[in-house]
Amino acid sequence: MRRMLRHALLTPLLTPLLAVLLASAGSASAAAALPLRTLVAELPATELPPEPPTVVLPETPHTMEPDLYLEAMQAISEGRHSDAGSTLARMIAQGPRNAGEWLDLAMLQCALGHASEAEELFKSIETRFDPPKGLRDIIEQQRAQGCDNWKRQHQWAMTMARGYDQNVNQGASNPLYQIGGAGEPLQLAPEYLPHADRYAVLSADYMADLNQNGDLGYFQLHARHNDRESRYNTISVFAGADHPWRWQRWRLRASGMLGALTLGGQLYQSQTQVQLRVTPPLALPESLELSVMSGLTHLNYRTLSNFDANTSELRAMLAYRHPQRQAQLSLGYLNDHAVAARPGGNRSGYSASLYGRSTLSDRLEAELDWNAQHWEGQSAYSPGLIDTVRRQDTRTLRATLSYALTPSSALMFEWRQVHNKENISIFQYDNHVFQLSWRWRDGK
Repeated sequence: MRRMLRHALLTPLLTPLLAVLLASAGSASAAAALPLRTLVAELPATELPPEPPTVVLPETPHTMEPDLYLEAMQAISEGRHSDAGSTLARMIAQGPRNAGEWLDLAMLQCALGHASEAEELFKSIETRFDPPKGLRDIIEQQRAQGCDNWKRQHQWAMTMARGYDQNVNQGASNPLYQIGGAGEPLQLAPEYLPHADRYAVLSADYMADLNQNGDLGYFQLHARHNDRESRYNTISVFAGADHPWRWQRWRLRASGMLGALTLGGQLYQSQTQVQLRVTPPLALPESLELSVMSGLTHLNYRTLSNFDANTSELRAMLAYRHPQRQAQLSLGYLNDHAVAARPGGNRSGYSASLYGRSTLSDRLEAELDWNAQHWEGQSAYSPGLIDTVRRQDTRTLRATLSYALTPSSALMFEWRQVHNKENISIFQYDNHVFQLSWRWRDGK
């Protein structure tokens, strides 16, 4: 991102390289500016009434479908209250035939916040049946606890940080470049070599339920101000929504996002993205989950010509969850289709990532994140000037320590290393970033 602007300022000596130097890794820069969307997993879960213990009751020849109650409770636990209501309607249409089935209906009504309907069912159980003491105790316990109506959950967070960036402008690692592979190498001007600077960051995140069926909306703002290199200051704004649903035993989640990025005070890039995540019902241990994600992203560069692109992605993700630690491995295929006559044409590649988080003590958490991305161009980057098909390999390693100051705030130290290896030396760079931040979050 920053390197694009840097290349646009090339001296007359390097003017023939203008089209070449403008084509840095734009999509990768936009992804780096996008804050991780961690708030989704941190929304407080819906609190459910205690599930009644098994009670042996006289059975009748007719019973409900055995999975409907569990299906409805699963929908409630995932925040899909409308789906739970539909399942409840199916159960009512079939009609309860014994005290256990009446109790199932009453507990679901209560979990959905329908207090009067639940109380009518509780009374029917007491008058129409002779329930044992254990079942009566469950009813009284639920009456005492009450039935809470659905409440919109929302959460917000704010982060303030100071950091040090060894290569703010993504300056070239090699100060020399040879045009056409022959002749004397050219010396790059100092402004195209790495520039170090300190910076400040202010970011805000907000997320809320959109309805009773688990739909989520979010908004993210991220601003970075460099102490000296102001032409590389950035502001990014993103807004989106997620919609979960089920098809039989398959879990699906669709999401859409709009975003914009400014560079040096000017609108630099706009972004539109849609994704679909599918989790099949595989026989895996409870702590493991395998899902597949497909996505399409459109990037529009407002200050550059012939760089707009549509990027498609197909990714497999294996996640491990434990109360004290989490891990995720992902592998993906990438295809970047140039909308216009972009240098190098279309690109294809792959990505891989490994993420882990662990609780070290009551207040201390650690994160480790490794990412790899490979791109292969379709044709010579700039025939007659750079007769090379561009190959790009980017490796990013990030480590974070987080210390909880209070239940709602934490102090975090982050270290990040980026190694971008390329077969065209003017695009190759390395970087190290150190950042200390304070994060506050709240919600209800």
